[in-house]
This record gives sequence, structure tokens and C-alpha cells, in this order.
Amino acid sequence: MNKVYLSLGTNIGDREQNLKTAVQHLREKENVSVIDISSIYETSPVGYVDQPSFLNIVLYIETSYSALDMLKVCQSVENALGRVREIRWGPRIIDLDILLFNNDNIEVENLIVPHPRMYERAFVLVPLLEIAQGNETPHLQMAKSSLESMDLTSEGITKWKSIDNVMEF
Repeated sequence: MNKVYLSLGTNIGDREQNLKTAVQHLREKENVSVIDISSIYETSPVGYVDQPSFLNIVLYIETSYSALDMLKVCQSVENALGRVREIRWGPRIIDLDILLFNNDNIEVENLIVPHPRMYERAFVLVPLLEIAQGNETPHLQMAKSSLESMDLTSEGITKWKSIDNVMEF
């Protein structure tokens, strides 16, 4: 089974429900097992800042899908929830990104793993490291090092809600 970390974010509509619906769509996929979920974090927008705050989570999943097939799954969930891409880094009902896929380094036309900007973003690193504790892969060690060098008080990230287990969500 492939070990995958996904980042999910939303800042339009009922943000918590958007996350729950996306997770439910993933749980319904035959070859996807949602193993762990981070707390929900509220974060300031990055890039295009004239928009509402985001809610973000990270999931740990196991799947028999390849990385490219998992990308298709993520895009199908975004499409099912009505994702529209109008402004780069703009408002969105849901966004799913593959952060890590095993310990692989992947660079193909539509997919780069590890996610190319994850080491720069506290809203990804904080929930990722919350659920990846004890997993000492090179990519996660780099994530930990990146997070330690950030000033989290200026990153605009706060824990919004704790999630005790996947089934609760």
C-alpha cells in the first residue's frame, strides 16, 4: 500500500462541512483508506490575500492507487464539490493537494511530490507534523526543520478544532 499525505483547504461557504464532505468522498473510494486526520487549523490566505481565512487539515491515507491515479481522485473530489479555478491562490470551496507519496520524488507534467511549496507553508507543515509524529522519513525531517525555522506567530495559523479520530469526522 502507498502511504500518502494530503492537504485539504477551504474558505468558501460552510468550511467545516466542505472538509467533512471531501473526507467522506475519499472514504467512499474503493482503494483509499483514510487512516489519520489532523486537527482543523484556521489560516490567513497566502498569495492572494483579499479573501476569507481558510480551514486546513492534513490526512494520512493508504491506497493502492499510483500517484497519478491519486491525483485524479483528488481532482474528482474537488470537481464533485464544485471547485472552480478563477484566481491563482484565490477563494475555493475545496483544495486537495498531494503533499507526500511514500518517500517518492515525483516530477511529471501535472504532479510534483513532495508538494513544491509545502516546506514554505505553516498551514501545511503544522497539521502534517501533528499526524506524522514518529515517522522519520527524509521528507518529514525536512518538514520539521522548515517548521522550526518559521515564526509561527506571524504565519496566521491557529488551531480551530481538535479531531480525535477519523470516524468522528
